[in-house]
Amino acid sequence: MPDRQSEHIGTATRLPKPEPDSTPDGRFDVSRLDYDLPPDRIAQQPCTPRDSARLLAVERTSKNLADSRIQDLPHWLRSGDLLVLNNTQVLPAKFTLRRQTGGRIEGLFIREHQPGRWEVMLRGASRVSPGETLTFAGRRCESSVTARCNLGRGRWEVDVTPPEPATALLDRVGRAPLPPYIHRQPETDVRDNEDRRRYQTVFANRPGAIAAPTAGLHFSNELFVQLRQGGVQTAAVTLHVGMGTFAPVTVDSLADHPMHEEWFEMTDDAANRINACRARGGRVIAVGTTAVRVLESRADDSGAVQSGTGQTQLFIYPPYRFKVVDALLTNFHLPRSTLLALVMAFGGEELMRGAYLHAVNDGYRFYSYGDAMLVV
Repeated sequence: MPDRQSEHIGTATRLPKPEPDSTPDGRFDVSRLDYDLPPDRIAQQPCTPRDSARLLAVERTSKNLADSRIQDLPHWLRSGDLLVLNNTQVLPAKFTLRRQTGGRIEGLFIREHQPGRWEVMLRGASRVSPGETLTFAGRRCESSVTARCNLGRGRWEVDVTPPEPATALLDRVGRAPLPPYIHRQPETDVRDNEDRRRYQTVFANRPGAIAAPTAGLHFSNELFVQLRQGGVQTAAVTLHVGMGTFAPVTVDSLADHPMHEEWFEMTDDAANRINACRARGGRVIAVGTTAVRVLESRADDSGAVQSGTGQTQLFIYPPYRFKVVDALLTNFHLPRSTLLALVMAFGGEELMRGAYLHAVNDGYRFYSYGDAMLVV
C-alpha cells in the first residue's frame, strides 16, 4: 500500500506471537477474540458529517498501519476498484408495550410471518401469558398486540390487530434499533428522530434489517461523487441484518457456535459488475462484514459469483480461505463476536490484534457509531 498519508505510522504494533490460529480440526478458541476496551471508546453519537470518521488503513503484506479519514478513502482506492455495498434498510424495529397492569415490556421486531403475525423479542415478559393483549406505549396508536406463543429465549409469536404491513406500523410506533451499548431512554429520547436518520446508510432502499450494516454509515453522497470521479465503481447486494449478527459467542470453540441465518439477494446486475471487476484486474472491496457474507456465499472456487437469493448461514473464521473479497472496509467490532472472527480470518489474527491495540491506544471510536478500518 503506498504511503499517501502524512499520518503514516509505519509497522504495526507487534504483540507476543499467539498460538496457532486453530487446531487441525478447525476448532478456534474464542478467547482469541478477547481484547480490553475502555468504556469511553464506545461511540454514543455518529460523526458529523458522516465521512469525517477516522479510518485506520491496514496493509496485510507490509503490515503497515496508517491513520487517515473516511473522506480520504479515494486516496486509498484506485481506478477499476469496485465497492460492494449492502443496500438493506433498517426498520424502526424497537417498540414499547404496556400490560393492562401498567407493566412495561421492551420489544424488538424480528420478522413478519404473514400480515398481522410477527415474531418479536420481548424483554420483561416473564409474566405474560398466551392470549394476553398489550398496547403500544408512548405514541398514539389504535393497534394492539396479542401474545400468541412463547418460542423461548425471549422470542414470541404475536398477532397485531388490526393487521397491517409491519413497515407501516413500525414507522408509527417504532424507534431506531440501536444496540444496547448505545445508551438511549426508551419512549422519550429526543434523539430518536436523528438516530432513525443516522443509523441508516444514504443508499439504503430495501427495508428489512433490524440492525445497520455499520461500515456503510460512513458514506456521504459527496464521497460517492469523488469516488466515481476517481474511477471507483459500486455494486449493491442485500443482506437483511438480523439479531444474530451481534449475538455473543458463548461456546469455547467457534466450531461449536450455531451460526444464524440471514436473508440475502445478489442481483444479475451486481454479479455482472463483480465478475467484470475481477476480469479487468480491479479489487472487489466489501463494505462491511454483511457484504462479505453475500459475496462469499455466491462465489465458486475460482472467485466468480452467481446471482441468487436465499438464506445464508456462512460462518467465516480462521483459517477460512476467501474466494472473491480482495479488501474490506469495516468498523471495530465487539470482543467474542462472529464479526471479529471474520475480520481476523481476512486480515490475519496477529495483524488484527495489533491494529485493534493501536486503535484503542490512539483513541479511535468503537462499534456501530464508531470509526472504521480498511484492510487491503
